[in-house]
Amino acid sequence: MLKKETPDPGAIRIAIAGQPNAGKTSLFNALTGSSRNVGNYPGVTVERRQGKYRFEGKQYDVVDLPGTYSLSSFSPEERVAQKELLDNMADVVVVVVDSTALTRSLVLLAQVIHLGANTVLALNMSDEAHAAGQFLDLDLMEELLGCPVVETEAHKRVGAQKLKSVIARAVEQPGEPRPPVLGERLSGALMSIESMLANTSVKREQRNWVACKLLLWDREFTPLVETQGEGGAEAVAQAAVLRKQIEEQTGEDISVFVAERYHGFAHGLVTETLRQRPRDDARVLSDAVDRVLVHRVLGLPFFLVVMYAIFWVTFTVGEHPMGWIENGFALLADLISANWHVDTTPALRSLVLDGVIAGVGGVVVFLPNIVLLFFGLALLEDTGYMARAAFLMDRLMHRFGLHGKSFLPMLTGFGCTVPGIMATRTLENERDRLVTMLVLPLMSCGARLPIWMLLVPAFFAPSMRAPMLGIIYLFGVVLALTLALLLRKTVLKGEEAPFVMELPPYRVPTLRAMLTKMMERSWLYIRKAGTVILGISILMWFVTSYPKADAHDIDAQIAADRATSQEEKGSIVAALNLKESFAGRLSIAIEPVFKPLGFDWKLVMGMIGSFAAKEVFVAQMGIVHSLGESGGRSESLREDLSRNYSSLAGVSLILFLLIATPCMATVAVTRRESGKWKWAALQFFGLTVLAYFISLVVFQGGLLLGFG
Repeated sequence: MLKKETPDPGAIRIAIAGQPNAGKTSLFNALTGSSRNVGNYPGVTVERRQGKYRFEGKQYDVVDLPGTYSLSSFSPEERVAQKELLDNMADVVVVVVDSTALTRSLVLLAQVIHLGANTVLALNMSDEAHAAGQFLDLDLMEELLGCPVVETEAHKRVGAQKLKSVIARAVEQPGEPRPPVLGERLSGALMSIESMLANTSVKREQRNWVACKLLLWDREFTPLVETQGEGGAEAVAQAAVLRKQIEEQTGEDISVFVAERYHGFAHGLVTETLRQRPRDDARVLSDAVDRVLVHRVLGLPFFLVVMYAIFWVTFTVGEHPMGWIENGFALLADLISANWHVDTTPALRSLVLDGVIAGVGGVVVFLPNIVLLFFGLALLEDTGYMARAAFLMDRLMHRFGLHGKSFLPMLTGFGCTVPGIMATRTLENERDRLVTMLVLPLMSCGARLPIWMLLVPAFFAPSMRAPMLGIIYLFGVVLALTLALLLRKTVLKGEEAPFVMELPPYRVPTLRAMLTKMMERSWLYIRKAGTVILGISILMWFVTSYPKADAHDIDAQIAADRATSQEEKGSIVAALNLKESFAGRLSIAIEPVFKPLGFDWKLVMGMIGSFAAKEVFVAQMGIVHSLGESGGRSESLREDLSRNYSSLAGVSLILFLLIATPCMATVAVTRRESGKWKWAALQFFGLTVLAYFISLVVFQGGLLLGFG
């Protein structure tokens, strides 16, 4: 607010603001041609996003701000929006409102107008409002507001070109002086305070807004203004006097009185401009569906059935394309082997076959499952069902010390833990944020899905695969809730915040939006496989290939095993080389620690690499499979695991990989979002120790009961 601006010359700055779930990000995508993640539930955008477009030869830089109900700071994402609007005043602020909920949505518009911004109003979801029978006098609305008004359907990109034209006009010809949004009584008081701010560094166009903040005794603004010399101190003192007078005259707290004025402005604007009211049955269908889907008894079982159906489709439908990709990599490996003689640059040949193809190929093969899972989640998000799921989970989550809104970051964590942790910014209470962050890695992220696609078919019959996948996800959720309760009772005690969240109407999702979301997330997976996983695979190939075993040891082992065929000799050489490598020696050294869990040194080797990225476990198993004893055999990796390890060891391994060692990106973002290393360390070491204990109990308990 008090900083000098240094605008980028030639760039026209546009800020998109609005309440959660108003369609800001969809409009941002329509203007810039981006494919940012959108969803029919609040809290999708948790930090500012930037894009650009050209219109009539000029460059426009666009910022998509997090959803905020007001310009008063409560949650972290609201502070991001407020800071951007106050400190970096855009050339035009596009306020996006939900046309189906005008009175509530226009409160933010009133505050942006009061702020002194050059405003454009975008009436989004206008198609739904018209379908419900609502029609507005747009010309009168423009006249009353003194700013342009445009109807849009952002999810269909309808109205985007007209909005660009209106923005360009608003830049060239700013609107008329804004109406007094807070009424006559407050206007006089604010002008009195505003006159004293002339001797401070507060920007002229924001003085009335700052005067209102002083009147409200805002904890952020008041100390800043008080240090702005004699004028600032006088303004603060005058605000205190006027605040007392207004409260005595009205009999209301000043914050309540000001809030009523904003709501009154919004209500009056709608009353004046509404030419045809929406039908009373506009939400009848949504309400009728909700009577079943959010029923206190039937709602949760229905949600579990829906999630099971998604897992079943992920396994069943994804099996065939997964086989095609697997066969494709096998054909590629055979083609290279046939045309690249083993004596010609053997190290490079091994790198390509055993490092790149076996490592990266082992991860890419699960792309169909990733695509199907993300498509299913996109369908639930865009219909509006995810918000209902959060509502259903609120009662259960409160019993475990979590906020109902924590469900949405946790749900995001099923895709990736990193954006899930960032999405905790939608939680107002700091303790709620920390608890959610600490338990989020227990949500089985998309990076773990390739592991489950490898291990579940290896250790369970086809009829049990979908149920087991569901059990894995459910166990992670139950364990997360249990740990949350423990944290809330011990290190993070405190009062729980109430759950308040908008339930948007059900909407028919557009195929384009769902495919865009699915392809964006799938592309991130492919890009990760081609960059991070490729780099780690090459590194892991090196540490599993060098140094080589001593020739005398190899000859002695061949003689001891009485190996005669080339295949038998090759397996012995591969096994000894793997054991003598850097990774082999390290894994063998720490194998005794994990032996009680049912893990040998090969599984330990895979788990070491998984700290960098969870998918690396699959890549590493592929490398070990190629370089180890089974290097010359035709069995798939899953068959190799099934043959060498019991189902009990498989369950123990699944539990350990579900719970232990969040990836390094998760540790880093936990440190950044929490602000302290101690929380990241508690998350990493706490979950790892817990994973060891649970896997130990399961494996040793299973042995005592006669399993495995």
